[in-house]
Amino acid sequence: MLEYNTGEKITKNSKAIFAVVAVALTSAGPSAAQSLEYWGEAGGWDVLVDPSLGDGCLIQAAYQDGSIVRIGFDLNVTEGYLTAFNEAWGDIEEGASYDVTFALDGEIYDGTATGMYLEGVPGADIYFDSEDFLWDIAARQTMELSNANGVVMTIDLGGTMVGLEAALECQDENS
Repeated sequence: MLEYNTGEKITKNSKAIFAVVAVALTSAGPSAAQSLEYWGEAGGWDVLVDPSLGDGCLIQAAYQDGSIVRIGFDLNVTEGYLTAFNEAWGDIEEGASYDVTFALDGEIYDGTATGMYLEGVPGADIYFDSEDFLWDIAARQTMELSNANGVVMTIDLGGTMVGLEAALECQDENS
């Protein structure tokens, strides 16, 4: 995989770029039978509902390195997830497991990612059942995702707490 270190979110001035990428990612694909439904915006994240995940709510942001990041709730399995997509990650194998490491402001967490494609865009899907991990993501400023080949992505988590609080509000409305 390629290394990425430009972790700034795309601003509202870049909405046109984001809209093109979002349309590609929210269309029906191998892991999403239905389109995402827009719920709102909070903390620089779009808040969306995913009907294919039991109407689980999520936050999604686009980054300048081409990454799209989603953090949300899969109500089909009652777990949280973090999913990242990037056109440049072409060597990901659908359904394969990858050992990954998260550094949240330098604090290290280990996990397993599952390779996936959504509308031809390669990505990694990482599920977790720890509420503490979800709030650790929200409380931090930077997340670095690495695999055996090194750093894959470094992103700014600014606004994540506000975004996840809105996702919980969304979830309450959709339950």
